[in-house]
Amino acid sequence: MLRLKSLFTTVLCLTMVLTCNVSKAQQAQDSLIISLDQAIEIALEESNSIKIADLTIEKSGYAKKGTYAALYPNISASGSYQRTLKKQVMAMDFGGQSMEISVGKWNNVNAGISASMPLINAQLWQSLKLSALDVELAVEQARSSKIAMVSQVKQAYYAVLLAQQVYNVYNDVYENAAKNFEHTEQLYNAGKTSEYEYLRAQVNVRNAEPNVFSSLAAIDLAIWQLKAVMGIDLNTKLGVAGEIDMYKDEMMAYNADLMTPSLDNNSTLMQLNIQSQQLERTLKMTKYQYIPTLAASFAYNYIAMGDDFKFKWNPYSVVGLSLNIPIFDGFSKHNNIKQFKASQDILQLSIEDTERNLRIALKNYNNLIDTYIKNYMAAESTLEMAQKSYDIAEKMYELGKATLVELNDAQLALVQAQLTMSRTVYNFMVTKASMEELAGNEN
Repeated sequence: MLRLKSLFTTVLCLTMVLTCNVSKAQQAQDSLIISLDQAIEIALEESNSIKIADLTIEKSGYAKKGTYAALYPNISASGSYQRTLKKQVMAMDFGGQSMEISVGKWNNVNAGISASMPLINAQLWQSLKLSALDVELAVEQARSSKIAMVSQVKQAYYAVLLAQQVYNVYNDVYENAAKNFEHTEQLYNAGKTSEYEYLRAQVNVRNAEPNVFSSLAAIDLAIWQLKAVMGIDLNTKLGVAGEIDMYKDEMMAYNADLMTPSLDNNSTLMQLNIQSQQLERTLKMTKYQYIPTLAASFAYNYIAMGDDFKFKWNPYSVVGLSLNIPIFDGFSKHNNIKQFKASQDILQLSIEDTERNLRIALKNYNNLIDTYIKNYMAAESTLEMAQKSYDIAEKMYELGKATLVELNDAQLALVQAQLTMSRTVYNFMVTKASMEELAGNEN
């Protein structure tokens, strides 16, 4: 009865794992399988952060056009109507006699058109250049968002590939444990092995199950994270193409002396440089407030007055120049200039610190990559020995010359080597993606 119960439990466990595998295979068939390039393309089209960045550029463009509008004539039309409730009385002396005369009309109408245009305004011209820098900064911020998005998609994509590789390793462990249990059960039924070996083989199968189930859950979670980064519906059935180990050749071919990118295109530094130019323009704009301004104006109006509504329209027009010469403002402009100069010094120090920290980060990434390459080479040689050791232990176990403990130890060493290699490739690709983001590479 104990053997039947044990056999039933084992068959049930096998059925559950096989069901998971079949379900996973069916899901892969129903899912949209995409490559890394396709994932990036979808993210750049669907991500809200990219859409926000594009709208920010559009908004800055409109603001720039609004600033240029100050160069054009400002034309406006106006009209007014006034009803006199009580006329004004004027007192005058005529031949020594005082007389009071009511002046004005009961109805007063005024209508006309006016225009003004700056002729000399150095401060306005600098503000136009400042608006152009606002657009340039918005474009660079949008580029930064795209670079960050590409890096996030890459890292999420690599995480899915790693999760799938971990599942494959643990699934192989489970299948080997199940195969060893079947062999041990045959030996136990034939009286050629102990009950301890039989129970231990069964325990190995049970211990392998949680890793299979947890690795399946990890794949599902990694795919959800990839979909979230891409900005698509989380209910979309999605799969990824490739394996994490296919990037090992790229890792082994990496040469830090030749492939280390520069910081010339780093988005953070470029944004800081644009901000420095903005401060320079703002400083010039403040200095140009000392320069006189000249504006032209024109007006053409009609005036009509009468006690009834039978008006006689009388036109009049004027044209003129307006000169404004700043003399004294309580040292306001002088203090503003000092303030902007201090801001320039602060920003310059920030740029130096940022560049220094970025170079440290770049050096750290190179050191990590060098470490990953060495770890992979060590794990590769270890894997070869671990595979041979496991094959020998498996043959010896089948011949009854090795215990299950020895076989488990050999398998544990093999699994550790396999996972170490896959995780090392994953760490390399994630670090490389971070380095590309740091360098400001758009592709």
